[in-house]
Amino acid sequence: MKICSWNVNGIRAVAKKGFLDWVKEESPDILCLQETKAHPEQLEKEILEIDGYTCYWNAAQRRGYSGVATYTKKVPLAVDYDLGVEEFDQEGRVIISSYENFTLLNVYFPNGQQNQDRLDYKLRFYARLMDVCDQMKVIQPNLIICGDFNTAHREIDLKNPKANEKRSGFLPIEREVLDQFLQRGYVDVFRYLYPEKVQYTWWSYRTMARERNVGWRIDYFYVSQEILPFIDDCNILEEITGSDHCPTLLKIADIQARLKQKCGKKNKYIIILYIILLYNTIRVQSYVNEISLILRGGFNDNETITGDQEYIS
Repeated sequence: MKICSWNVNGIRAVAKKGFLDWVKEESPDILCLQETKAHPEQLEKEILEIDGYTCYWNAAQRRGYSGVATYTKKVPLAVDYDLGVEEFDQEGRVIISSYENFTLLNVYFPNGQQNQDRLDYKLRFYARLMDVCDQMKVIQPNLIICGDFNTAHREIDLKNPKANEKRSGFLPIEREVLDQFLQRGYVDVFRYLYPEKVQYTWWSYRTMARERNVGWRIDYFYVSQEILPFIDDCNILEEITGSDHCPTLLKIADIQARLKQKCGKKNKYIIILYIILLYNTIRVQSYVNEISLILRGGFNDNETITGDQEYIS
């Protein structure tokens, strides 16, 4: 299974730059978009109804701002669009899709900007999302969180870390939040698989940054520990243009099929173990019956006692 995440910085803009052709060619099983900047009624039918996909939209109340969309080949068991907090839900930042073997969160995290109010808002959003994830893990341990996190975690995740230490997106307090994700048992899949690899997912439009590869890695796939064994790969598709971000791609095994495969190899050992346990259970029951008989005075002085009965006595 392929799950792709991409901040398109305006779905209408990227649609004019080969977006639909790319979807057809890449053919992800699930496509999560952030910063769509549109309401469904503003879009052409060909964007809303991509062949082979069911689409779910969560737009901000304010037009031309924020918004997320999830395209999926398989219809989810359930879809939710909020975190239960009005100040977050009105900005259209989350789509939660529940499938048989995992739950997927498509998230557009706030940008802290150079404004203390928005930075505080961003930190509250992070805290609320982590709490929601922890609550969901009780029901479905296999969680996948993808999207634009708007924070570079470590120095390796941006070109000029020293120059950006006081800039939102690389502030210590923001980076500490991503530390908390790790402490709560979530894994940054790309960094887990490629500890030393330098790749970015966002480049500023202002200074020809992409051409010079002066970028930031702020788009992630975080997963719970429980689903990590089923992850096959995580890639940054830096060659894909059309936005100031590039897509990230998660490759995940068919969980049910892999579990069946593993169980199949162990079946003969399980059967042998079952027979051993069954045999010993029968022997124990026999001992219990004999003990019961002894306690009821079932033996007389002239009765021969077997070895097992003598041991029990």
